Amino acid sequence: MKILFAGGGTGGHLMPALALAQALRDARPDVEPVLAGALRGIEADILPRHPFRHYLLPIEPLYRHQWWRNLRWPLLAWRVWRSVDRMLRLERPDVVVGTGGYAAGPVVWRAQRLGIPTALQEQNAIPGLTTRWLAHRARQIHLGFPEAASRLRPGPHTEVFALGNPIRPPAAAEPGDRAAALAGFGLDAVRATVLVFGGSQGARVLNYAVAGALEHRGLEHVNVLWGTGPAHASTFARYAVNGRVVVQGFFDPMARAYRAADIVVCRAGAMTTAELCAWGKVSVLVPLAHAAADHQLYNARALEAGGAAVVLTEDKVSGRTLAACVDELLRDAPRRHALAAAAGERGRPSAAADIVSRLLTLPVD
Repeated sequence: MKILFAGGGTGGHLMPALALAQALRDARPDVEPVLAGALRGIEADILPRHPFRHYLLPIEPLYRHQWWRNLRWPLLAWRVWRSVDRMLRLERPDVVVGTGGYAAGPVVWRAQRLGIPTALQEQNAIPGLTTRWLAHRARQIHLGFPEAASRLRPGPHTEVFALGNPIRPPAAAEPGDRAAALAGFGLDAVRATVLVFGGSQGARVLNYAVAGALEHRGLEHVNVLWGTGPAHASTFARYAVNGRVVVQGFFDPMARAYRAADIVVCRAGAMTTAELCAWGKVSVLVPLAHAAADHQLYNARALEAGGAAVVLTEDKVSGRTLAACVDELLRDAPRRHALAAAAGERGRPSAAADIVSRLLTLPVD
């Protein structure tokens, strides 16, 4: 048996595919995972580092705001469909799973027309274009947010599950883990620690808010772990304070930063929010204002409505408001405990394994 996972273009669509491929290998070594992504996506750098066979296809995105760039699609279409068709006929997968993004659409669409059973994994509270387009003919749809179900039109034979987003589950906590993580960063375990990051590329609004807060001593009573994004680390390196403020481009492994953090300030991408819930972290979410279909705001509001996060929209973010929000949470231990408990209840650390177990029930020829 063979399952092909198609998705990518961005890390938010690629990482679920990788998590599912690894969960499949762990559960059923006799079933081969194969991955497909876009030649121009982030997967071109990441997939070669993983032990899975993969294809990089000449697929390009549809541009929402630069519509004239889509005029190339009629010229590209023949190359795309030929490469997708060749891959599917060569691999002959028993199931094709789309994890979203422009790398998934043509692969899943063609698989459906070839009669190959398909499944979709939708990460966000607002389903993406690919999921909405392909939902009617999918055999299974797996939702990261149950709120997404009301915005889909599945087919009469489509099963819909809300099992969470597939991530690498955190290891079981051990006594002393937090202190060890803090020591690894050279931070004092007596102070509370705030982790701030804006995704793999950083976030300008968060970077300048942290800088403003530090300049005005708004965060002087806490440790700060600050992931600026690799391109911005040198710009903000001067704010580092030995033993209190750590400035890095990104944190790898992220698990060490999560273990050290008492409060996390970050974007509201689907995979980030899944990690926050799996770790049971108190979070202040700052949704990306111009995300497609405003999906980050919907992700953040869904957690806020469940008492699992605090939301601070971009137009309200400054050094002063960020420091005030952190200070308010630190002064209110019962609220912090309630936020962490609600996040933990929503967490699905076993989502990848649970989704794989459902995929393996699909009938194959």
